[in-house]
Order: sequence, then structure tokens, then C-alpha cells
Amino acid sequence: MEVGAEGFARSLPLLRHRILRAVFVALDMEFTGLHSTSSQNNEPSLFDSPAERYVKARQSVQRFAPVQLGLAIFSEENSNKYVVHSYNFFLFPSTLGVRDVEFTLSASSIQFLSHYGFDYNKFLKDGIPYMNEVQEEIFRQQLLAGTWKICSYADRDVLKKAIEEVTSWIVTAKEGDTMILQDLNGYHIFEVQLILRQALENVWTEPLGDKKVMVKKVSPKHRELLENSPYDHCQKKLILLSARGFTNLFHILVKAKKPLVGHNMLMDLMHLHDKFYRPLPESYEEFKRNIHSLFPVIIDTKTVTKSVQKKCQFPRVSSLLETYAVLCSSILNPKGPPCPVIVLSSGCSRYAEKKSPHEAGYDAFLCGSVLLMSAHLLLSRSTDGAVEAEPSFSQYLTVLAEHVNKVNFIRGGVSSINFSGEDSPCRHPPALVVHVRGWPELTEREIYREFEALCRFDVRQLSKNQFILLSNKYRQVRLVLRDYRHHPHLPVSVYRHWRHSPGVSCLLQISGIVALWSLLAFALGGARSC
Repeated sequence: MEVGAEGFARSLPLLRHRILRAVFVALDMEFTGLHSTSSQNNEPSLFDSPAERYVKARQSVQRFAPVQLGLAIFSEENSNKYVVHSYNFFLFPSTLGVRDVEFTLSASSIQFLSHYGFDYNKFLKDGIPYMNEVQEEIFRQQLLAGTWKICSYADRDVLKKAIEEVTSWIVTAKEGDTMILQDLNGYHIFEVQLILRQALENVWTEPLGDKKVMVKKVSPKHRELLENSPYDHCQKKLILLSARGFTNLFHILVKAKKPLVGHNMLMDLMHLHDKFYRPLPESYEEFKRNIHSLFPVIIDTKTVTKSVQKKCQFPRVSSLLETYAVLCSSILNPKGPPCPVIVLSSGCSRYAEKKSPHEAGYDAFLCGSVLLMSAHLLLSRSTDGAVEAEPSFSQYLTVLAEHVNKVNFIRGGVSSINFSGEDSPCRHPPALVVHVRGWPELTEREIYREFEALCRFDVRQLSKNQFILLSNKYRQVRLVLRDYRHHPHLPVSVYRHWRHSPGVSCLLQISGIVALWSLLAFALGGARSC
């Protein structure tokens, strides 16, 4: 089900109803870019602590915008059956009242989405507006003071045309006469009314639906009575509700407190915070607290499937779609009880007929399905196959307890971010240290290129002639040690903190000097006494 700005307000009551009935909601987002290259060393690295990675990701989130958000709403029916309502929401920053929003496009991301059939016209022309709490408060103050402005030049053209029609008409119109403005989309309907009421004291406006606004010539006294009427469709609270756009649905999700499911969802959570809640804080710990308060139960299927791969004979997969395909087959649990039945609603039945990877609604559906099938498999293994014929979702949550609120951390110092506790360190293969001998000074990039053909390492300079190499694969570490241990110019050895750390070496040197002076002082003192 595709939802744009034009139909969003009509869809909101049904969405609220379905979310409140759901057992969980799966989410996926597509963006105008992932990793900003505006500053050096912004790529994810195995050296990154969670706080360091957060700083890098925060810069990217502030530069890029979401273009599509997918929600798959999973409702539990009888007999271990789940019905899924999957939605695609096209998003575009609000241009009503707030400061003109700037965002960056990454060429590779745009090309990637285009390859998978993303419709940029829907994003640009029918994207649902949104704003966070800070932007909303600014707009609220502007609305009360009458100082709001329109940022979109396209909007200005639409409004200019409507104003010209009314000002030409009102010259000859009599009191009580009306005219109809046509083809007004989204919050153009509110903008036109606000501008006309602000500019002309003898007109009244009312929305008629179907993209139309009625303009009526009235006396100033009658106008004052209408303005104080509770039935005014152009009340400031209604305008604010319209300008808030998709943020209204975000508030519904937050209030519902349903388990939120995603796949590699750190960037999704950061964008949710930044675009619909508040600008991302500088503090990593504050970000974690905020997200846990908004969504007390988060499940990342990447973290869950890592556990499944360790406990079951799971073939190597590289994508969410491949994971889904493996779990749908019977190779992992051929004799176990049947998996839960997952049925797509009639509105999104095309997902049952055709694969649509990297369409947000489809990926959200895959994500929720992978969660259910993985939970069923883990439950079956934990009870040696003695699973009830119709296990409930609460039983699945119990078996998933160790993964709740742990979001996968790609290539870093921890395996996952724990939103409800301390992050646990990750067990990587031992770090290696490269000693540069007989060659002029090398950079991290040159060291990386030296080993690039053999394996992938992250590189960090330790001292003038020493570099640390980090990998997440033991095989690569063994390979490099084998080929470079006795290299004439770039010998490689296992990193030992007490031996290779510049800080420790400096401390040992200072300790040696102090010990030497102490010895000399003792010797000289002993000589005098003789």
C-alpha cells in the first residue's frame, strides 16, 4: 500500500487502529545517502567505539534525508497465524513555516535505489511532510505571531495563482457571493486560506474537499464572528496537525509501545530520532536513553539471525532476502512443528507474487517474517522440538529475550549496541602491528593498499613507523602473519600493548631514567660516606 501526502490524513485513523491491534511493527527506511564523505575518516572502522561511531553516523544523519519509510503491521490471529498490512510512505521535509531544509544526495545511493525501481517523482511531488519537536515549536510561534512563511517556490506559484483569481473576483463580487478555488493539494489548502484571510479582511474561506476551497465575500463584522467559531476548519491547531504530517504517525507508534523490529537498524533509529522527535544529541548515552524511552522493546533481526547461524546449520547469506528464503525452506528444521502462517493482506498481495527488494514496505515485511521464523526455530531448538502446535507471540518474545534492545553494530568495537544496558565488547582476532623499515614515511592509505589485495584490514597509525591492523576474520590474520612475518620492509607481528603502545613505551623509558638516576644517587651517596 503506497501512501503519499495527498492520502495520508485519510489513512491515519485506520493506521492507528491497526497499530493498536498489532503484536509488533516492523520498520525499514531508505535514505538519500548513508555515510557522509564531507569529513575525513568518517567511514565505519573496527577501531570505532560505539560513541565514536555515533559521532560519525550523526554527521551523516544530519546531512541526508529519508525518502521512504516502510511499516509492516503484524496482527496475531488464531491458530498461529499472522496477518500483515505493509505500507510504503514517501517522505519529504515540510516546507511550511520552518526554515528551508537542506539535505544531501549521495550519487551511489540514488543510483542504487533507482536500480531497484524507486519512484523519485513520488518522493518529490507527493512526499508526506514531517518535522521534529524543535521545528514544530518554531512553526507554532510563527503561526501565533503571523510571521510564518512559505519556503517552496512551487508552493508560491500555486498560491500566487489562487490569490490573483480571488483579488480579480472580489472587485466586482457582492457580499455573500462565493467562488471556488480548484486543484489545491496537501497543505496548499491551509496556506491559501491563511494568506487570503491575512490579506483581505472581507473574505472567508472554507475547504470543500476534493482539492477545493470556497471563498466567500463577507462583512468585517461577520468575519469576526466566523473567526471565533469552533467549526472553523482553518484553526491553528489543525494547520499544525497538517504541517506535522508523518510525525503524527510517529507519535502513534511511540504511544502504542509495540515491539519495534528492524534489520541493521541503527541508522533507522537515528533518523527516527532526528527527523520526528528531536535533533540528535551530542551525547551517545543520551541518544540511547531517548530511544529506549520512545521504544522500550526493539528487536534487530540481524542480531537474531547471527544467533540462529551459530546454533543451526545455516548457509552463508548476504542479504535479508536470502535469509528469508533460507528460513522459508525446510532445510533448517525439517521434522519440527510448522512455522507460523504469515498472510499478506489483500492491499499488499503483490509482495506475495513478486520480490521487491529495497522497497521499504517489502523489506519491512521480510524483516517481520524473518523475526517470526527465527523465533520459531530458536524455540524449537531450545525445547528439543517439543514446541506447542500453536506457540503465541509472547512465547517467541521469551526465547528472543537475550536479543531484545540489542542492535547490530557493523564493523566496530562491540557486536551490538544495548539500548537498555551496557554495551558488551566484541571478541575480534588479535590486532597486528606493522613495522616500516628502510622505506620513506608511509600513510595509513598506503599501508591499506599494500594489504588490500590479500585481505581487508582497518589501519591506524601507532607511531612514525608503526601501524596497527585490525580484521574481523581469523583467517586473514593468519594469512598476513604467514606472508609478512619476515618481510624485509614491512614485518608484521601480533600487537602486544605492553610492548608496542607508545604510552607504555614512554612510561617504561621514564621509569628507566628515574631508576638510573636513583642508582647513580645511591652510588654517589655511598662513595661520599666512604
